[in-house]
Amino acid sequence: MNPYLQMTKEVQDALNEGKPVVALETTIISHGMPYPQNIEMARKVEDIIRENGAVPATIGIMNGRIRIGLDAEGLEAFANSPQVEKVSRRDFAYILSSGKIGATTVSATMIGAAMAGIEVFATGGIGGVHRDGENSMDISADLTELAQTNVAVVCAGAKSILDIGRTLEYLETQGVPVVGYKTDEFPSFYARESGFGVDFRLDTPEEVAAMLRTKWHLGLAGGAIVANPVPAEYAQPADKMEAVIRQALDEADAQHIAGKRVTPFLLGRIKELTGGSSLDTNIQLVYHNAKVAAEIAVALKAK
Repeated sequence: MNPYLQMTKEVQDALNEGKPVVALETTIISHGMPYPQNIEMARKVEDIIRENGAVPATIGIMNGRIRIGLDAEGLEAFANSPQVEKVSRRDFAYILSSGKIGATTVSATMIGAAMAGIEVFATGGIGGVHRDGENSMDISADLTELAQTNVAVVCAGAKSILDIGRTLEYLETQGVPVVGYKTDEFPSFYARESGFGVDFRLDTPEEVAAMLRTKWHLGLAGGAIVANPVPAEYAQPADKMEAVIRQALDEADAQHIAGKRVTPFLLGRIKELTGGSSLDTNIQLVYHNAKVAAEIAVALKAK
């Protein structure tokens, strides 16, 4: 086993026995939600995965080790520690070698999952090309990671603060399949609609598993997006969210907020502007993604 990996007994036993495992990120805990909703969400997501036949593996970096699965103390540290760094591929080796605590983004979680042999990962929404990205060149490392790392990412589309059209164009260039799970339209995180289509639609975990297994058996490197819209009863109206997002973006620009600070600022401001309803939507879409990811992980083990 990779000497940098430290697994919980539950995850190690599951991998040894060939049981389905679903990876989870820690950035959504440390930087995506306030306390205590973040720790409550993290615990429930793990429970949902177990209830649907798989084993959860929440991934983060602590004390010079890549933690594949976290105990209660570890989850609490990521939820409530002000020293948690946000880790992408670029930062991975530095945070690991320095012994700092690092919350893994989509790209970093994919790296850790692949090292451990985990094929499915549930998150909220992926990063992508930022609005005005043609000028700023602000493009998430999530997109290039999806092109090279064999992990399927179940998400509610891309975060709606992004330029979704350019994000999908970038994924096409990188050869990343974008699957609509029970949908013909790419979801936009808070809303079920975006105005953009998907590459193809699949309606069952078995169909998704068959596509993934075929892709990887062919030696076609890279992951896939499984775009899973938030349940209708928790979705936000797309036009309402667009107005809120534009206001939050204007405020970020006025305050010269850039780089890693942009997404946490925007998510926090959107929560304020929606009176907290956006956070409720965020939590529910993560729960739904966890359920679907567990079902796909179970189906993959049958292939």
